[in-house]
Amino acid sequence: MGPVDDDAAAAEFHEFFEAHYAELARFAHLLTGEAEGADDLAADALLALWHRWDRVRRADHPVAYARGVVTNLARTRIRSAVRERRRIALFWAPRGGGDGYAVEDPDVSAVVDVQWALRKLPFRKRACVVLRHAFDLSERDTSLVLGISVGTVKSQTSRAVTELQRLLGPDTPAPQVQVAVAVQHGGGRQ
Repeated sequence: MGPVDDDAAAAEFHEFFEAHYAELARFAHLLTGEAEGADDLAADALLALWHRWDRVRRADHPVAYARGVVTNLARTRIRSAVRERRRIALFWAPRGGGDGYAVEDPDVSAVVDVQWALRKLPFRKRACVVLRHAFDLSERDTSLVLGISVGTVKSQTSRAVTELQRLLGPDTPAPQVQVAVAVQHGGGRQ
């Protein structure tokens, strides 16, 4: 089915686009860690929604549906990047130890530290913690976006926060990790 031809539906989609584009771009940025590609990813998601707008507009939670599309596109982008890195690694020998991302400057802001730590999390944990603590979604809404159970959201979020604490240092209590993630969201694109 192609794009919607109905003028009312087109106006409704335009309103949805205006209300949610920036949020979807921020979400894409947090999931992928790529500011440059976040706008494109959000635009791709909205284009996909436009092609299914008759179905999306009747959904109980169109924004959750949109976030799910962004999540799937981000997952695909991350997998493609990983495959590309593996291909490059075949031609280049690693130099030195470590993971290539050492924070040497002790004055690096908490936002940069959280971005780094988020990139270290497996995708589902990252998505859970971003949706719960940066977008302040309920466990139920997060489960709708990701297509997983509420129990899985709870366990993945808890494990993600624990992992962020480990990555950010033992002196970082869980509430500060959560606030740091929320601060990162606030410091992102508007």
